[in-house]
Amino acid sequence: MEKAVVLDQQAIRRALTRIAHEIIERNKGIEDCVLIGIKTRGIYLAQRLAERIFQIEGQRIPVGELDITLYRDDLTVKTKNDDPEVKGSDIPVDLNGKTVILVDDVLYTGRTVRAAMDAIMDIGRPSHIQMAALIDRGHRELPIRADYIGKNIPSAKTERIVVTLEEVDEEDRISIYE
Repeated sequence: MEKAVVLDQQAIRRALTRIAHEIIERNKGIEDCVLIGIKTRGIYLAQRLAERIFQIEGQRIPVGELDITLYRDDLTVKTKNDDPEVKGSDIPVDLNGKTVILVDDVLYTGRTVRAAMDAIMDIGRPSHIQMAALIDRGHRELPIRADYIGKNIPSAKTERIVVTLEEVDEEDRISIYE
């Protein structure tokens, strides 16, 4: 049951614009930066961030897609007949010496980010890895934090944060469900 709408389309747009400005400011521009969206919704957020950065800076930032399926530490807890569906990664540039900014919709336990960092290190050796999350809901199990956060949403472990994006779900909205 939906408990509350936390961010609507305008609030998501504003949060992404703010994150884009923070990325530019922290990195003193976007030279040697790469946005890598974690499949699925992180990809669309990375593309939106790239568009906003282009509007602000007038130059393009490379955007890649990362599939972390085979890096997840919960694959051993599979149910029978469930083979992980690997969709593949698409990294358009050499990551060696670059600042990689991982992008995802919700930062929760930190396990997805850990898996993404493992996948990135298998691809190349970036000089820095940063993290951008539209939502940080807390409850970390690993010592991982986001460098850029759209909104902190303290939540109970029993609650679900549901992010819907126009590209996948036909509307932009973030809700808390019981």
